[in-house]
Parts: sequence; structure tokens; C-alpha cells
Amino acid sequence: MDESQPVNGAQLIVLSEHVDYWDHDGWKDKYSSSQFTERQNGYVHALNLQTAYTPQMIVDGYVELKGSPTDIEQTFAKAVKAPKVPVRIASAAIDAPSQLKVKVEAEGAEKHGGTVWVAVALDHAASQVSAGENSGRQLQHVAVVEELRKVGKLDKGKPFSQEVVVKLKPDTDPKNLRIIAFIQESNEGKVLGVTGVKVSNP
Repeated sequence: MDESQPVNGAQLIVLSEHVDYWDHDGWKDKYSSSQFTERQNGYVHALNLQTAYTPQMIVDGYVELKGSPTDIEQTFAKAVKAPKVPVRIASAAIDAPSQLKVKVEAEGAEKHGGTVWVAVALDHAASQVSAGENSGRQLQHVAVVEELRKVGKLDKGKPFSQEVVVKLKPDTDPKNLRIIAFIQESNEGKVLGVTGVKVSNP
């Protein structure tokens, strides 16, 4: 879906957050993080789910998708109609070796605000699995989140502007990065606005 962009009139902005509770199977996913496991558990609570499920798709922070293509199509059609808070990444560039500088701006929310997040993700990545149920397979990934950070708070009726500096891993290829900024209600709530860009070099 990230590649095909199947929703007319909208851009699907994808984030892959790799949980870490499969790392005990004799192989550790180098992209996994306890932070993403905690976020998934937050969605279990917020959406009144019985248990966490992997792979899991959460759309706009308020609905879980595990169903048929028809269910997915209907969910996306509903999500497209929901109003969004305008948010943009004014700039995203390599400021120094292994350092990324990002500026996020958003218009004031009419009803209520939320937390502003910045995600730094690998455009494409691969994992060579050495154990577990996928042992011997090479898995291809898109939009793999390497850094997810709270950068501020959008208050009701007030614009937001914030610059953030992110340290990158030394071997990171800037051409393989995408930056996503989104506004989300607290406690894994509804996503109020989102945008994404590729990184530009100075």
C-alpha cells in the first residue's frame, strides 16, 4: 500500500514500528524496540482489544485493521473524510555528519490539541531471519521507524513551530530516510494530522 497508494484523493503515510517481544525466539530484530511494544500495548488499552496482535495495522490511531480488502477499503474511505489539522515539515536536512535537523509547523486545532511527534524512518530495509517461524527468510520492510520522539504540544487555537535535532546512526544513508510528523491525542489516541517528506542534503 505504501508503494501503490490505493486511496483516491489521499496519501497513505505509513510507519512500521517493530515490536521486541519476538526477540526471545533465538533471533533479534535489529529494528525492534520496547518503545513500540509499549505503543502497541497502549492501543490495546485505548481500542479495548483483547490482546496485542502482530502484524497489526492501526489507521489514524483509532481503528485496528485485520480484515478483508473490503474492510480495509471502507476504513480508508471513512478516514479520508475525517478533517485533519494542517501540519507540515518546513525543512528536513542533514545539518552535520550523522545529524538531522527538522522543523515542524502546524496550524491551531479548532477543537482540541495533541502531542506533536517526529519519526525518522528508513525508506526501505531488509532483515535476514536466522531463527523462529521465519527462519531462513529475508524480509523486506518499508518506513521502518528508527527514532520516534515527542517534540512538543499543539494547543487549541494556537499555531505550532518547533525545530528538532536528531542524531542518526553513523552508517545511516540520508537518501534512505523519510521524516514523518504527526499530531496525536494522548494515550495512543486519534491522529489529528500527519505529513511526511524525504530528507534533502544541504
